[in-house]
Amino acid sequence: MRRTALLVSSALLAALTPLTAAGAAEDPAPAPVPIDRFEGEVPFAKPPAHGIFTWGGDSDDPPTLRLGAREDAPEGEKVLSGTYDISGYGGFSHGYAFDEQPHNWSASKGIRFWWDGRNSGDRFLFELKDGGANGEASELWQAAFTDDFTGWKQIELPFTEFVYRTDYQPVGGIDQVLGLTEMWGYAVTLPVGKPGEFAMDGVELYGRADPALRASVTTDAAVHPVKEGGTATVRVTLSTTGAVPVEQPVTVAYETSGGTASGSDYVPVKGEFTFPAGTASGTTRAIQVRTLKDKSAEPAETVPLKLTVTGAKAPAEDPQIVVNAHGLPYLNSKLPVQKRVADLLGRMTLEEKAGQMTQAERGAMGKPGDIAAYDLGSLLSGGGSTPTPNTAEAWAKMIDSYQLRARATRFQIPLIYGVDAVHGHNNLVGATVMPHNIGIGATRDPRLARRTAEVTAAEVRATGVPWDFAPCLCVTRDERWGRSYEAFGEDPALVESMETVIQGLQGRRDGRDLDRDDKVLATAKHFVGDGGTEFGSSTTGSYTIDQGITKVTRKQLAAVHLSPYQEAVDRGVGSVMPSYSSLDLIGDGQGPVKMHARGDMINGVLKGRMDFDGFVISDWNGIDQIPGDYASDVRTSVNAGVDMVMAPYSYKEFHSALVAEANAGRISERRIDDAVSRILTQKFKLGLFEQPYADTSGARKIGSAQHRAVAREAVAESQVLLKNSGGLLPLKKSQKVYVAGSNADDIGNQSGGWTVTWQGSSGDITPGTTVLEAMRKNTSRLTYSKDASAPTSGHDVGVVVVGETPYAEGVGDVGNGHDLELSAADQAAVDKVCAAMKCAVLIVSGRPQLIGDRLAGIDALVASWLPGTEGDGVADVLYGKRPFTGQLPVTWPKSEAQLPINVGDASYDPQFPYGWGLTTLTKVPHGGTATLRALGPAASAAERAGADEAGRALVTKARLIVQQKPVTAALAKPFAEADRLLTQGRYGAAVERLTTAYREG
Repeated sequence: MRRTALLVSSALLAALTPLTAAGAAEDPAPAPVPIDRFEGEVPFAKPPAHGIFTWGGDSDDPPTLRLGAREDAPEGEKVLSGTYDISGYGGFSHGYAFDEQPHNWSASKGIRFWWDGRNSGDRFLFELKDGGANGEASELWQAAFTDDFTGWKQIELPFTEFVYRTDYQPVGGIDQVLGLTEMWGYAVTLPVGKPGEFAMDGVELYGRADPALRASVTTDAAVHPVKEGGTATVRVTLSTTGAVPVEQPVTVAYETSGGTASGSDYVPVKGEFTFPAGTASGTTRAIQVRTLKDKSAEPAETVPLKLTVTGAKAPAEDPQIVVNAHGLPYLNSKLPVQKRVADLLGRMTLEEKAGQMTQAERGAMGKPGDIAAYDLGSLLSGGGSTPTPNTAEAWAKMIDSYQLRARATRFQIPLIYGVDAVHGHNNLVGATVMPHNIGIGATRDPRLARRTAEVTAAEVRATGVPWDFAPCLCVTRDERWGRSYEAFGEDPALVESMETVIQGLQGRRDGRDLDRDDKVLATAKHFVGDGGTEFGSSTTGSYTIDQGITKVTRKQLAAVHLSPYQEAVDRGVGSVMPSYSSLDLIGDGQGPVKMHARGDMINGVLKGRMDFDGFVISDWNGIDQIPGDYASDVRTSVNAGVDMVMAPYSYKEFHSALVAEANAGRISERRIDDAVSRILTQKFKLGLFEQPYADTSGARKIGSAQHRAVAREAVAESQVLLKNSGGLLPLKKSQKVYVAGSNADDIGNQSGGWTVTWQGSSGDITPGTTVLEAMRKNTSRLTYSKDASAPTSGHDVGVVVVGETPYAEGVGDVGNGHDLELSAADQAAVDKVCAAMKCAVLIVSGRPQLIGDRLAGIDALVASWLPGTEGDGVADVLYGKRPFTGQLPVTWPKSEAQLPINVGDASYDPQFPYGWGLTTLTKVPHGGTATLRALGPAASAAERAGADEAGRALVTKARLIVQQKPVTAALAKPFAEADRLLTQGRYGAAVERLTTAYREG
């Protein structure tokens, strides 16, 4: 989210102190209090420091800002101006630093500023940050103004015009009262959908507050569920600006009126009470509504409680009592899931079914009541869409508040809430962040892969989230792809072997463990072929390969991209997400077709041939990329087999379009019922009908030493030792070490994209241990110089940690502002350190980096991938606490011109082949060819006997022998093929190929 800090003088702080009553009498028109003059007194900076900063829904949504002199500046010499072109949301903030005290604006009437109008008709939102621990944990209040004028105009926004935002609030709010006594600054939200420019100047407080407009009435909740026959209690609270006693009486009249409940379901109430003048802010009164019990089974019924407030602001919405559904078969947990689904489905209207097929972004909901108004079946948090504050407790409270809204629907069908926890609960600050999938693939350890997923599931479910949009089962075939680190590797057999993560997330294959407090529904994505798109084929913005076209024969599709999905279905995966990409099947005559529209693949292959019985969830706005208007997008995708549509911002439009298409007969009732049945089945299996609210009993384990130990082990096993001249590694604690490089001490770079925010970011974004910090635990004889500017003399060995900065999806595509080369600063650090001493270079990246021109000058080279928060795992292998055992999950190219390059290619001459990985702390077998000849029959015997552990050990011995030779094209091809055979369990053939590699290398 977004906001931060103002630089103010002591004089201004004094000016912000509320005026006394005597002062008010003496000065009926107080002087304005300046907030921001834009003369350069406030820097551009990020939280928690003070400053102006931008924010947005994705990387190109934040506006560009500048401070510059203008002759027509209304105040001073400079103004703040900027440009924008926003597709999701974007704007800028100005708030106080976290280590300062908030300011008191309660003496003023409102806030005003100069705006340079362009008569565009655009609507701008001006937001205040009120109360809370800091600007990032404050309540948000907003007012709007329209640019319907030309030239400079002073916009005045009385505080009475600001309304409480229904999104992006601290969980549960603070008091839902614009108190004005603890203000953290302001923000401006800019228009969406077209490019624009703006300029503003002279933000200040003006006027004197009207005491009569300071009181507000709120209720403790908008929805009050109660068992039939029980009594609901609605608490009504009076609050005042500045927390002063109310100066005038406030009267609240109440009456039960309307709703779906009848007179025989409850005892009507009607009355009135008054908060007299002098009542303290925070005083609460209670209204009770008694419900009546009868013998019939019924859906939920609502009893609205109408409140009429005199002398204060009324609540944003009237509360409603909900008599819970009871006695209906679908509520009986002893019945089989299939019968519960059939019973519930038979009671639902088309509109209710459409709601179950709709998923909205929690931050994009117009108002929380939309959950019940549209019978929404699901919400999600996109990358970086987090509660305030971003804590485990706040996540649980947030999701519980949404589940409470679902209780106001007829059948009280719980929401299923989803997140992209793709390497740990990566949206949550303080969670255990695992290595990205590319590193997990490098471990070649299916049991460890499952354990990492078990940790992820436990941490995700403990925050109230039952659904994870993971794992990615893509088979990455071109490292120019910005998502390549989301893959376990380039070979489908390796991907399949890592699918133990599905059991780590879900538990047993039949779904019986899904209702546990440490399991979540998994999602196999992105079906199918997302890793095979051709470079230059993308038509999405500036992307070059992501969301492009995969052009293959049916045989190639089945052999490379489809096989991991059959494994996922066999493992009982509960949901599948189609790919943004297009599939061009050679010979089918259709040309490229978006996967969200390919009924032959979703209905025909996935649900038909593979017998997938879970549900299909679209990707973020994925159906919007299908050619045609929105109605045809809905019709085409749903008829193709998409069961739930992720329509983050357009959930209302999707719901309406789906109902219209079904009523017109263009989507059949049978198709709708199939989709809803699949969704309800997983909700029942997850136990959400019995326990819709968060079970936080496991929250204490989030980021625990136990969980981090699993991540640390995964990090250690993921490190791939590519070169180790003279046995430089492992390091000795007695050596004096010189550490340099951009990624040695940066937890954000180390974690990569999809960490706290969608794109991730550099810097100290979440608790963890950097590589440098981990190394310092092993030796005190260490010098650190990020840019290698410190003197290098007197050191025994250098360790240079270089690589990439974070990115996600097509934003990271090569050619979209990215390449596979080290930065100039990293190249300089490598050159300087490695020229001065023996050196080890660690590459922290989501994909191979081109290092060939420097390889000769590097003594040891390590592919560290994106290890996440546990840098101790890197130090464990650097200092010999654990051996290097990782193997390349993708081919390491010599040049970008070789791409795409993959195991099995006819022409194969990489820098390092697929499967390459030296080891330490292990003796290499002697005997060369003779030993290899002996290992072959033994490996074949192990294969016939089903002795997998013994077979793998024999192949590993052969691989270690071969790796003593330098890499050549003649060695690389059979070596890589041997590793693929090993993953397939063909141990004899693997040793045979390794023998060929040794002989020809």
